[in-house]
Amino acid sequence: MKKTKQKSPNWKTLRIGILLFVLIVVVKGVWQDNNQDWRKPIFVALYPINGDQTAHSQNYIAKLKEQDYLPIVGYLQSEAENYQQPVQFYFKLGQEVKVLPPALPEGKSVFSVMLWSLKFRYYTWQQQQELGIKPNLTLFLKYYDPAVQRELKHSTALQNGRMGIVNLFASDKQNAQNQIVIAHEMLHAFGATDKYDLSTGQPIYPQGYGDPQQSPRYPQKTAELMAGQIALSEQKSKMAESFRQVVINTDTAKEVGWLKP
Repeated sequence: MKKTKQKSPNWKTLRIGILLFVLIVVVKGVWQDNNQDWRKPIFVALYPINGDQTAHSQNYIAKLKEQDYLPIVGYLQSEAENYQQPVQFYFKLGQEVKVLPPALPEGKSVFSVMLWSLKFRYYTWQQQQELGIKPNLTLFLKYYDPAVQRELKHSTALQNGRMGIVNLFASDKQNAQNQIVIAHEMLHAFGATDKYDLSTGQPIYPQGYGDPQQSPRYPQKTAELMAGQIALSEQKSKMAESFRQVVINTDTAKEVGWLKP
């Protein structure tokens, strides 16, 4: 009678050890993504993408420089100072990415979202190899010709993995508003939630108002960053035109860890 070959107990122990190590690495990564140490510098990788494949967007991308994004750094540092929280952001503009990121799933099933998230993580990892460093946050900036694309789809950013896709207009006239959108998605990646009604786009009172204590309440003069819109009345709003019209209120500051809950 042949003896059945038994697996070595050492191999089983090794396999369990590897699985435990992977689990620890994943848990540690999730914990770090949810508990940012703001005393450390934040490196942000920006990758432009020609979203509509037009010559106009291509010419716009060709002129982009890292200095174009410095107003975002100044704004976030200024707002963080209101909460006695020093922050240091450093942007690195990567080469234009020719391959589009995986499209967001049409359905909202848990499986389709998880599958998209895994694909997006791999896509992001591929682009990060170019920089030679692992940034704290990676954003893919998809630019569109406003003459062709009058309205843009919602941008998205994930806290777990710190990565996002930001839809922007390829227009110098839109630069200031583009910067607001980028800052908005950046804070999503650090835990901030939207402060507007997803069905109407209207800022939510009081969290989404620039100055909820203002009297009379309308029209508001500023927008909360995570709402992006200035409330003109209970049913009407307009997008902020520049950082001069945008503030970060206490709810958002708590969510990202600038202020203790």
